[in-house]
Amino acid sequence: MGNVQPTIVPFEDFDVTADIKAIREACKGFGTDEAVITKILANRSAAQRVEIKQAYFEKYDDELEEVLKSELSGSFENAIVAMLDPPHIYFAKELKKAMKGAGTDEAVLVEILCTASNEDIISYKEAYVQVHERDLEADIEDDTSGEVRTLLTSLLQASRDEGYEVDEELADQDAASLFEAGEGQFGTDESTFSSILAQRNYLQLQATFKAYESLSGTDILDTIDSEAGGTLKDCYITLVRCAKNPQLYFARRLNAAMKGMGTDEDTLIRVIVGRSEIDLETVKDMYLEKYDVTLKDALDCECGGDFKRLLIEILH
Repeated sequence: MGNVQPTIVPFEDFDVTADIKAIREACKGFGTDEAVITKILANRSAAQRVEIKQAYFEKYDDELEEVLKSELSGSFENAIVAMLDPPHIYFAKELKKAMKGAGTDEAVLVEILCTASNEDIISYKEAYVQVHERDLEADIEDDTSGEVRTLLTSLLQASRDEGYEVDEELADQDAASLFEAGEGQFGTDESTFSSILAQRNYLQLQATFKAYESLSGTDILDTIDSEAGGTLKDCYITLVRCAKNPQLYFARRLNAAMKGMGTDEDTLIRVIVGRSEIDLETVKDMYLEKYDVTLKDALDCECGGDFKRLLIEILH
């Protein structure tokens, strides 16, 4: 969508041999030199980090991930481990983690699946089989229910129109359907909302939201807020916000992760590591515009130690 900028690009003078030696040195002896590990990994692309991991194993017959896990701890360790996987593998692991154990962390499913492109979805599904030897769609069906299950399963078909064409007539029709499904009747016809939000391209949806507001006098987000509840509401709000401005959606996610008591460090890792090679530079701009404080200063207040230094290094 439009002109978005990453914060991490492939390192020009990449020397994998020098990198693995420096990391090996940093982990030697008493205590670990976290600054060296941060400096290297936060300035290499995901593909370069995968090369580092492979070269490390070939040279030292040690799994870099295991070595670092034994040396590091807490959120810093979690973030570093996240950076050693290619993004689609990392997200496949996050999806599985969200469905582990007694409850399902539906907010994570929503954040990953409702913001993904068709290509992302296909790569998550492939990675999921590769890593977990399970079918992502089957696991989502087992772990969710009702309209949330229907919507997420529909998104997993990776069949959204991703063109840039806007059909004004269709926008008016969809707006009327949404109005009838929501405010226009008692009870909300969720399947109409789900199919429109999951199928149409982002520019088409923006035209639909405009037409909806003209028709109903209400912002679509306000309708969703009053008509839907629970995880389904989160799905719809995420889909709408992503259609309007994905980078602003992620800026909001980061802000919410740092709000109130305690910091949701897993979400900080997912968004900052996960968007670093896609649009994190633009997410930073949106953060500043929306909250009047730089993302760096916000992290500076909310996080500490090596974890904070790593995230700020990724922000560049």
